Amino acid sequence: MDAVLTCMVDEKLGPGAINARFIQLIKETCTCDGAAAVRSPGIALSYALKALAVAPGTPVMISALAPLWQYTTLESLGYVPLVLDVDEATGVVNADIVSLGMVAGGKVLVLHETNGILPDMDALCALNVPIVEDISQSVGASLMSHDENGTPHREKRTGTFGQYAILGLEEHDVITAGGGAVVMAAHRRDWQLLKQYTDAAPLIDLLPDLNSALGWVQLKEYGRNEAVRKELFQLYHRACAQGRHMLFLRDMEGGATMANFPVVLSSAYGDVQRYAAKKNIEVRRAFEYSVVAGGPEERCVRCIHAKSLYLRTALFPLYPRLSPAQAAQIVKVLSSLP
Repeated sequence: MDAVLTCMVDEKLGPGAINARFIQLIKETCTCDGAAAVRSPGIALSYALKALAVAPGTPVMISALAPLWQYTTLESLGYVPLVLDVDEATGVVNADIVSLGMVAGGKVLVLHETNGILPDMDALCALNVPIVEDISQSVGASLMSHDENGTPHREKRTGTFGQYAILGLEEHDVITAGGGAVVMAAHRRDWQLLKQYTDAAPLIDLLPDLNSALGWVQLKEYGRNEAVRKELFQLYHRACAQGRHMLFLRDMEGGATMANFPVVLSSAYGDVQRYAAKKNIEVRRAFEYSVVAGGPEERCVRCIHAKSLYLRTALFPLYPRLSPAQAAQIVKVLSSLP
């Protein structure tokens, strides 16, 4: 945390050298050609859509379980949010769902990789729709890409499948800097288009050094923290196997980030929340800040699976700094949920 303290002592709080240092680490970690750190995910999305030359009035597809800021940002920029339902087994959109969205007029996909889970990216990319990946919960995950014959080609990290990617740095994201986001491009051609806009960005749009220092620390610690989260996730997973509640399908070997621990309940959410509270464990709704939770009802009328998952999915604590006693108590609760 020396970088954070140095910022405070030197009163160098605006965007500067540490912002640049943070971006360099992003480029190395996410294998992207270029990136810019800005003050909010909404600003990051606006620059990505500018680089894609998306005209106002264009229908932009988003998941019903994506964070609500995606919907409000698109509306404020003059786009038409087209809300898609999700695959009930994974909680993310898939190629079939996006294909239906394209038939309904969708021209661009903002892909929120919810709970760190990735869909079949080869199938999505084959649709030839521009993709802005939201890797706020999936940073660090990777998938093996395949060529046109289905032969494994090479491993690709999240953030490199679409034309652009957004990494949120907010409270509930995997990497948090007290706020902000990174917008990045994996390939030089796309970065050159994005760079025109980020180079001309007003100072107020760029992430201050104080937040950049926090993000840099978090990113440096990502490997260690993710290893701890994965160990806890496996403990929780085994505990849930003894009960009647469900977990989302995910790749446990690196194709997903253990961003959190969502449980799809077979009983009432309130009953589970009260039961956990008696054991001093805080449980919250997994999708309390999602589009389906706060967006206009008429935009989500066909999102049957998303509505069901919003009502039935609970998040249990999955923090790298949980004590062994706290983790053991959570395991005990998970194995005996009502």
